[in-house]
Amino acid sequence: MTTRDRLLGLTVVVLWGLNFLAIRTALDHFPPFFFAALRFLVIAVPVVLFVPRPNVPARWLIGYGLGFGVGQFAFLFWAMDAGMPTGLASLVLQSSAPFTVVLGALLLRERLSAVQVAGIVFAVAGMTLIGWDRAHHAALLPVVLTLLAGLSWAFGNLANRRAASAEPMRVMLWMCVVPPLPLLALSLAVEGPGAGWDAVATSWTPAGLPALAGLTYIVLLGTLVGSGIWTALMSRNPAGSVAPFSLLVPIVGIAAAWIVLHEQPSVLALLGAAIVIVGAGAAVTGTHRPAAPAPGGQVASPAPVVSR
Repeated sequence: MTTRDRLLGLTVVVLWGLNFLAIRTALDHFPPFFFAALRFLVIAVPVVLFVPRPNVPARWLIGYGLGFGVGQFAFLFWAMDAGMPTGLASLVLQSSAPFTVVLGALLLRERLSAVQVAGIVFAVAGMTLIGWDRAHHAALLPVVLTLLAGLSWAFGNLANRRAASAEPMRVMLWMCVVPPLPLLALSLAVEGPGAGWDAVATSWTPAGLPALAGLTYIVLLGTLVGSGIWTALMSRNPAGSVAPFSLLVPIVGIAAAWIVLHEQPSVLALLGAAIVIVGAGAAVTGTHRPAAPAPGGQVASPAPVVSR
């Protein structure tokens, strides 16, 4: 990678790490399921109007949207609303990396190297340590919900991989069309018909403006700018050189939550975080064979590479 691309990769790391602060701010005002729907709805409307649909099978586009959009963000926002610390959420969500590798082996018959297997075991050990620590200091449910978010992201990655599009940015944008209706239905069933819209009505008040700013950050900087840069990096560099940058996101997320929200993780949680990052890194980059080329000459990514 060139120095310029490395700096761009670090820029994405910062954008995605700070994304968790924006989520925390918005969830202080919006109900979690409604906010997940709103996060995609504001992207989906202009996409349908102005972005041509990518030439990929509908089943893989829908699967990508259900896994990455509906499952991941419903569980993640639920977890953070239920008390999952912001910084720790950015770390536990990295479970998507080993989940993706394992599901790829089970469902897509992708072979695992010894380094990948060791990395998965290492990452699971780190997650177990974090869960044990949380069980002694706070509720375990938010950690479980965040792990389910990571698992959902992994299923979305597999659907994205099967789509094998030469237009990944367009696929990502059209993926955003899938989640709004299922998430709005979930919000209606769980949060009631008025909770979300009442929050929208008061979002222009002094109490609601921080949440509106958080939503704007997530959509413009976290999704469009961050994923746009990431897609460009993936298009001109080996996936194994780009994917490890995503493992730096929790460092920014934990540090930002520590500084801004005064969330001070325990020593055991930090140790678990370090173990997870090392294990996930090995799981992502430990393959000894090149990824199969997708149509149009692009290399399919071995790791989660979509936006936060």
